This record gives sequence, C-alpha cells and structure tokens, in this order.
Amino acid sequence: MKQRNHQRHGSSGEGQQRLTLREFFRKFAHQIAEAVGSPGAFLSAVAIIIVWAFSGPVFHFSDTWQLIINTGTTIITFLMVFLIQNTQNRDSRAVHLKLDELIRSVQGARNWMIDLEDLSDEEIEAFRKEFQRFTKQSRERKAARG
Repeated sequence: MKQRNHQRHGSSGEGQQRLTLREFFRKFAHQIAEAVGSPGAFLSAVAIIIVWAFSGPVFHFSDTWQLIINTGTTIITFLMVFLIQNTQNRDSRAVHLKLDELIRSVQGARNWMIDLEDLSDEEIEAFRKEFQRFTKQSRERKAARG
C-alpha cells in the first residue's frame, strides 16, 4: 500500500464538502475511464451496435430507430469527454510533479525547468530546439569516436 505524506487543507464544512465531491468525482471518473478502456467495454459497444443494426428491419429502419442510436451515442460521448478529460488532467499533473521531483533532486539539473509547462509556446519551442542541438552534438561526438 502506498504511503502518502501529504495533508489536505481546509477545515470549513464547505471546504470539506467540496473536497469530498471532488474526490468522489475523481474516483468515479477514474473507474469509468478504466472500465470504458477495457476489452469488455469495447465488445459490449460492438454488441449494442450489432443488435441495433439487426433490429433495423423489425422497425423498418424508421427515424425513431435511427434516433435511438444517435441520441445514445451523442449523450455517452458528451459525458465521456468530461470524465476522460478529468482523468487525463490528473494524470498529466501527476507526471509533471514526478518529473519536477526528478529535476529537483538531480545535482546539476536546471531547476528553473521545473515549471516549464507554464512558459509560452514560443519559449517551449526554443527549449525544444536547444535539446535537438544537444542531441545532434551528442550523436556527432559518438560518431566521431567510432
């Protein structure tokens, strides 16, 4: 079991309620994202489409028959955008924190790079080009050594 060395802040009832709602949504979004990304969920979706397609002749391919699948998929897609975005945002923040910790702990690392994601696109692109130069120089030195 992972040990957590952090404390949650906020002692007001409203803050605790907000934290509880946020924590509930985080867990819910994570569970849904995990479930939807499973082979079983994919097979279920395929089965629903097959049942819907084969039911077409029974309902004479009516507008209602088409509306059922269109409405269902639209609602599911709309809701999934928010759930998946929440999970991706959280995962991205966690990865950034892990990388920040690595940068912070390595002697000689440029600690000012810890908040690199807060820079403008132009500044990030300049750093990307700098690292491309480092890579090219490293390859050239390696090739020169044989």
